[in-house]
Amino acid sequence: MRIAIHTLGTRGDVQPYIALAVGLREAGFTVSLATSPQFEAFVAQHGIAFEPLPGDIVELVQTPLGKAALSGRHKLVAALRLLREIRPMYERLVAAQWAAARGADAIVYHPKAIAGNHIAEELGIPAFVALPLPALSPTKAFPSPLLPFADLGPLNRASHRLVTRFGDLAFRKQVRRWREEVLGLSGRAGWLTLRGRPVPRLYAYSPAVVPVPDDWDESAVVTGYWFLEAPSAWQPPAELTAFLESGPPPVYVGFGSVPSADGEGMTGLVLEALAKSGQRGVLATGWGGLGRRAMPPQVCVIDSAPHDWLFPRMAAVVHHGGSGTTAAGLRAGRPSIVCPAFGDQPFWAHRVDALGAGPPPIPHRGLTADRLAAAIRRATGEPSFQQRASALAGAIGQEDGVANAVAFIRERLKG
Repeated sequence: MRIAIHTLGTRGDVQPYIALAVGLREAGFTVSLATSPQFEAFVAQHGIAFEPLPGDIVELVQTPLGKAALSGRHKLVAALRLLREIRPMYERLVAAQWAAARGADAIVYHPKAIAGNHIAEELGIPAFVALPLPALSPTKAFPSPLLPFADLGPLNRASHRLVTRFGDLAFRKQVRRWREEVLGLSGRAGWLTLRGRPVPRLYAYSPAVVPVPDDWDESAVVTGYWFLEAPSAWQPPAELTAFLESGPPPVYVGFGSVPSADGEGMTGLVLEALAKSGQRGVLATGWGGLGRRAMPPQVCVIDSAPHDWLFPRMAAVVHHGGSGTTAAGLRAGRPSIVCPAFGDQPFWAHRVDALGAGPPPIPHRGLTADRLAAAIRRATGEPSFQQRASALAGAIGQEDGVANAVAFIRERLKG
């Protein structure tokens, strides 16, 4: 049986799906993974068949317009301009998804791969929507993680319904036209339903981090994280190894996919914070949030390193609150200092704070050297943060998210 996996976005939107693909392959399924070309080698490295999806949507985020929409002063205006640029790209996306899914017996898709359930409808196959965020199942327990609120009280459930009702609004016309003209289907269809029923939701995070709400139905399952282990052949750069061996555990600082209009200025801020807190540091340049420059001897700069290798060697981790980075920090049992910027990052920042696994978050736009230095001093100096992070790591270590997801998929396919 062949399962097609479709996902789109940054590395954090791709890596967990490779882990799932590996688990499905080891369970006897034939698996292909469709995503943007920049991840082809990453997918192939794990022996998974690759199918290309357009990469221009991901690349657009790194343009000046994309950076302005995500982190600029006039985000709303830039976001509207960005939307006009993106809409035509989605026509190419649905065509590429259709080509990549031919011959599949089931499809697993990230919501950004918007054609997933429509392809399943035309092919008459099961579909599963998967993401590491509880964003597609209404609950009274917390507001939609895609909205920047920690709690809306009696409006929590309504906030989820708002997001799920209008989540595809920007691309609804293109999808409707594609359904009619290419698939020959009725133009009207929900983006989270299939043949009149909810598409099963796979949530790839730990129930120890976000407990399962008691008002969810059987269409949703929290599997645990989908961790992809670093290849056994991976070796750290000699400079990084020497740095780690030359002193006490440093503090990791990396802002992943968060762009910055002033990478040099942000780097200077981080260096000042490390100096004020008296800590050594490892800086990951990411997608431009931090820049390269002459560094003091107590700081090492890297492009990237597997988090499962690097984070256990740190004293604490400073990051943007992406779901994958948050998971890696908690799995390593290291306190997290979260500096969220947009999307689901504030949600994970609030969870880390509520769980006691790090000091209160610092919004990325409000980041200063003094605030960051104070947070680093707390994360590395107050034992309660380390104790709670270690306890969470123990709980996460008992889970096998990929195996749970494979079992769920297998059971649904039998029905």
